[in-house]
Amino acid sequence: MPNIVPISDLRNYSSILQNVSVGSPVYLTKNGRGCYAIVDIAEQEEYEKAKAALRLMCELENGRKSGEENGWLSSEDVRTHFKAKQ
Repeated sequence: MPNIVPISDLRNYSSILQNVSVGSPVYLTKNGRGCYAIVDIAEQEEYEKAKAALRLMCELENGRKSGEENGWLSSEDVRTHFKAKQ
């Protein structure tokens, strides 16, 4: 069950922070509506890694589509391109 508390409870922030753990964020409400979330730093790091992996997969998918639509480069074309830049 989610841990939901009003933001005014942050006056006693140590009791709120004791309830934060990996997989168990504390959600803060303002005027009865969700406003903020306090998450464990390890969970935030995992979230950032997952976001980066998703971005990479999207770029790889875009590359695959581009290759199918516009044709693929040979490995020799790639070598020539990078040698010309040096």
